[in-house]
Amino acid sequence: MSHVVVGVAASDTEPADGRVASGKPILSVEHVGRTFRKTDGSLFTALEDVSLDVRPGELISIIGPSGCGKTTLLRLIAGLDTPEKGTLSFDGEPVQGPDPRRGYVFQQGSLFPWLTVEQNVAFPLKARGLYASRRDDVKSYLAQVGLTGFEKAYPHQISGGMAQRVAIARALAGRPDVLLLDEPMGALDSFTRADLQDRLLDLWEQFRTTMILVTHDVDEAIYLGNRVVIMTPRPGRIKEIVDIDLPTRDRISDDFSDYRRLLLTKLDFDRGH
Repeated sequence: MSHVVVGVAASDTEPADGRVASGKPILSVEHVGRTFRKTDGSLFTALEDVSLDVRPGELISIIGPSGCGKTTLLRLIAGLDTPEKGTLSFDGEPVQGPDPRRGYVFQQGSLFPWLTVEQNVAFPLKARGLYASRRDDVKSYLAQVGLTGFEKAYPHQISGGMAQRVAIARALAGRPDVLLLDEPMGALDSFTRADLQDRLLDLWEQFRTTMILVTHDVDEAIYLGNRVVIMTPRPGRIKEIVDIDLPTRDRISDDFSDYRRLLLTKLDFDRGH
């Protein structure tokens, strides 16, 4: 397979499609560990010695089995949790709590049911006193995710896929430097999921917002990612990082199939078929 690059650290080369960014990391995770206490009082280690550098403009996919600490890592990056070991830095400064420069999209969208689509997207701007100067951003981002005409609808009046689009528009309206996506397409049917993947990729190509996507879906990780971070079962460690260099984002190409086969093998799903 001519395009595959595998390693444990970021590559300094930029593939032909220009999708891997270069330069100083915007985000650094260094030797991070996180342990939790179970209800019976025993401890379990969710993450152990995790290190990762993310460069501006990258779209990184994190994949691994359930319980390997993917969401825990994303929450640490967001500042929603703190590690017992190691450090996280964003734009050269320690991560100390949430920051509007790091947007977060939850698995279920987490829209406010009493607010319309438009009001949901406007909410973070109003909370930061920015709505008066950036009200046009609300309609712009709703148009970007294909929701023009649904501004006055309430969450219960739209589909799950549309709700996830609203959540992404809301996060992007805050103009974050990094967008963190915690399986935002996990509960969607395959057709809606593919459509939302394309829209997310279009948004990334237009704005080049740094994105980190947690997913269980190997095809999704390949289709969207510049790099795919493969994590081990608990305790979660980074097993390997695969650079994705596809001339085109084509789900049925031979190169795409080769990447799928490689990742499934790395994830120990290869059964010799």
